[in-house]
Amino acid sequence: MNYLFVLAVGLVAGTLSGIVGTGSSIMLVPVLVYQFGPKQAVPIMAVAAVMANASRILAWVREVDWRACAAYSVTGIPAAALGARTLLVLPSRAVDLAIGAFLIAMVPVRHWLARHQFTLSLWHLAAGGAVIGYLTGIVVSTGPLSVPLFLFYGLSRGAFLGTEAASSLGLYVSKSVTFQQFGALTWEVALKGLIAGSSLMAGAFIAKRLVLKLEPDLFRVVMDAIMLAAGLSMLWNAYAAPVH
Repeated sequence: MNYLFVLAVGLVAGTLSGIVGTGSSIMLVPVLVYQFGPKQAVPIMAVAAVMANASRILAWVREVDWRACAAYSVTGIPAAALGARTLLVLPSRAVDLAIGAFLIAMVPVRHWLARHQFTLSLWHLAAGGAVIGYLTGIVVSTGPLSVPLFLFYGLSRGAFLGTEAASSLGLYVSKSVTFQQFGALTWEVALKGLIAGSSLMAGAFIAKRLVLKLEPDLFRVVMDAIMLAAGLSMLWNAYAAPVH
């Protein structure tokens, strides 16, 4: 029953993230933390995120901007490995607090970015990749930051979804390899990640049919609500759970 619940939430999360470009980690991680604890939840989500992004690439492969992907990934991939190594030395309660505070903080940050109509270049993507890559290694989702970065570069719809996914894929692979090298990604954890990731992949293909039919303003409101709820649940878990 625990895995069925994870799969159900994953299917919804995969569909939503396939429409707006982010959100799967934000929705799924509180469930994974509840089921498996914060130290397992992050590597599980890293494996699942690899699968989710791979499925979005397959769905939009003909529209991916590979130059933008390369600019973002060349700095983001090593930065994600460094961030993942930082995560492994943090206590579990600190991980909960960091994830929760980050998700809540992303709500006003996203609105601030949306109000300022920036036009970004490939150099901006490279600089953003370094910062976001490091944060991706530590917390479970930096989609609220990477999404506006690619939108301000000028991508939209399928090109945005495919390019953001291709760029994020390298970061999550780097993160997963780092976890594996330092013993945090065991076969048991990897299997849990594959189970969660399978539902995210299914959701991504469901989302492709809905992308052109949904009001973007509605989903921005939904994303704010999801980030606040997930962030508050992580903070609650940090204070309510015993130190482990």
